[in-house]
Amino acid sequence: MTRSGEDEDRVTTEAARWLVALEDDPDDAALRVRFDAWLAASPANAAAWANTSDIYDMMGRVPPAHAGHWEAPLPHPLPPPRTSLRRRFAAGVVAAALAACLALVVMPALMLRMQADYRTTTAELRSIRLADGSTVRLGADSAIAVTLAHGERGVRLLKGEAVFEVTADPDRPFRVAAGEVETTVVGTAFEVRMNGEAVSVAVREGQVRVDYASAAPPVSERLSAGDWVQVGWTGHVERGGVPPGDVAAWLQGQIVARDRPMAEVVDELRRYYGGMIVLADGALGRERVTGVYNVADPVAALRAIAGAHGGSVRRISPWLLVVSGG
Repeated sequence: MTRSGEDEDRVTTEAARWLVALEDDPDDAALRVRFDAWLAASPANAAAWANTSDIYDMMGRVPPAHAGHWEAPLPHPLPPPRTSLRRRFAAGVVAAALAACLALVVMPALMLRMQADYRTTTAELRSIRLADGSTVRLGADSAIAVTLAHGERGVRLLKGEAVFEVTADPDRPFRVAAGEVETTVVGTAFEVRMNGEAVSVAVREGQVRVDYASAAPPVSERLSAGDWVQVGWTGHVERGGVPPGDVAAWLQGQIVARDRPMAEVVDELRRYYGGMIVLADGALGRERVTGVYNVADPVAALRAIAGAHGGSVRRISPWLLVVSGG
């Protein structure tokens, strides 16, 4: 495991322990002071606490992160348990249940690290030269696995987005898989993006074929320079055109949106923000967005996008933004 992976697992474990401690002794002011200090110590701690809180919220109540949000004591407190055994048992149950739920979050990240040959973190871009001479430009918070052996040229996009500049080889087509959607080329430049429940492919130069063989009916689309297609996991297909120079605009530090759902653009901006972005209004997320946004300032981009549709962006903590309707 990489050092970054070990650090991520460590802070996740710490967040789980804090949750159990706060549930076990919610009236301990000194404990709250220590927790606040830990929470403010780093963005990683805040992100781990936010993830842990989201998971525990599905199980019940999350302890408020700050003393100002504590509930007033009950006018007639319940009698204390007869022994501390029940309290320790309850804490153990919380810890066990939380550990099981955390596995749903930690395990996918761990599996991604195990599968990926190349990864990027928040706001990081990376250029990768493959053994066949092709180049992959990996977008922020993205990951790929590469197969270049036994006459095959293949890349699996595990997360995020990438641009492929493929060296021509008629005897060995280059295949990019994203979920069940496969793009096949001989030599060209194109972008593939995993986008929630869909995969998008846009061509900058040359031609590609996009297949989703397991859809009913099967999907097969041929694209040329300036074409894009979005294939949903259900087999739903949307197709359109884009200036070739706008394909993968993130390589120039921009997001170019043309009549895209706000939720989709917000999801792309998440790759450039060091904390969490919560889109709290489903109707707002369905609004259509057109514009050019600078990924170097994702907060300003969010405010511009939301404000154009009567929404707002609230900073709940240094690492948590909530986008909601006005």
